[in-house]
Amino acid sequence: MLTERSARVVAARKLTRRGGRDDAGAFLAEGRQAVAEALAEAGRDPVAVREVFATEAAAAAHGELLAGTRVPVRLVTERAAASLSETVTPQGLVAVCALRDVPARSLAADPPRLAVALAELNDPGNAGTVLRTADACGAGAVVFGSGSADPFHGKVVRSSAGSLFHVDVVRSAPLEELIPVLRAAGVTVLAADGGGEVALDAAAEEGLLAGPVLWLFGNEARGLDPALAALADARVRIPMRGRAESLNLAVAASICLYATQLAQG
Repeated sequence: MLTERSARVVAARKLTRRGGRDDAGAFLAEGRQAVAEALAEAGRDPVAVREVFATEAAAAAHGELLAGTRVPVRLVTERAAASLSETVTPQGLVAVCALRDVPARSLAADPPRLAVALAELNDPGNAGTVLRTADACGAGAVVFGSGSADPFHGKVVRSSAGSLFHVDVVRSAPLEELIPVLRAAGVTVLAADGGGEVALDAAAEEGLLAGPVLWLFGNEARGLDPALAALADARVRIPMRGRAESLNLAVAASICLYATQLAQG
């Protein structure tokens, strides 16, 4: 049984930091849901998951999940599992996964019907929620612009509830360069902006949501940089009847993506 001092555990613990993830080309997926989705991906791509660490209790509780995989499963002590966890109550189940980083320009070669771009989004919880919502609404890709949270941060992975493994993820993309390329490829780029000139319902009526569509969302506090928003085909606002000053970014993204899903049938 591996301890917190074992070389494999020490190496995996480095993946809790971005520098360690970049050096190793890997990240950690913690908890049953994330590990289950990671192992499902490993069934399609043998190099998607390198190994799984499990405590004796976790291995017994999730025996059916672990029994059918060819990925090496290594038993670890409770302390070793806790050293790999970024949660208050570790579940004792962690997978080491290969980074799933798609080149930005590959989106222009074969644009998905629906995609999302995040410009300087800082909160990992919001990032994971947007990933989960994008997956639920049928998006093919989520682009994390330069300065945004790392999609392979532990909290992003947990908040995505496994959706990180269902969509293409583009990391640290230069959005000011990518947006014109996508527009030239026939993608309609819509900037979510509380002061936008087009209301969301009007955008649907005018056919702007028909696709392929890339939704562009900005920073939680500052919104979109005006220069970046100017690169979009339209700035779109969500009509609000109440007196709320604004919407949480993840909530706004959910509304925009759901409206697009409805428009695209």
